[in-house]
Formats: sequence, C-alpha cells, structure tokens
Amino acid sequence: MDPKHCDSESCTFVEFRRKVQELELLSAATLKLIAQLKFTGRLTVVIQNGTVLKSGYEEGYFSRRKDKRLS
Repeated sequence: MDPKHCDSESCTFVEFRRKVQELELLSAATLKLIAQLKFTGRLTVVIQNGTVLKSGYEEGYFSRRKDKRLS
C-alpha cells in the first residue's frame, strides 16, 4: 500500500493480512520446536479484541511411525 494513501490502522491491517497469507504468524522459537517435533497437526489460536483467548493443538496428528510399539 502506498504510504501517502495509508492511515496507520489500514497499513497495520495490510501487514497483518500479509503475515497471515505468508504464514509468518509464529515466532522463530515456536517454528524451531515445530520442526524438531516434525509436527504436522493442527495448531489453533483464538484471538478476540487483540488478546489470545485460547490456543491448542490436536495430538493425534503426531507421526509415531518410528516409535516402537509396546507389547
């Protein structure tokens, strides 16, 4: 967006939308943990009025192929 035609709120929203579209929402530390875990599940974050209300993940999506089964 052209800075000459941009108020602070609209520029902020454009940047937020860009980060969502380019998957840049997580911190580098969280991305590192996800990579180490080889996590392929669902991560959910609920935000209301600029505050995180709830976050969670679905454990069933972890890959356990290399784990030994206990018999």
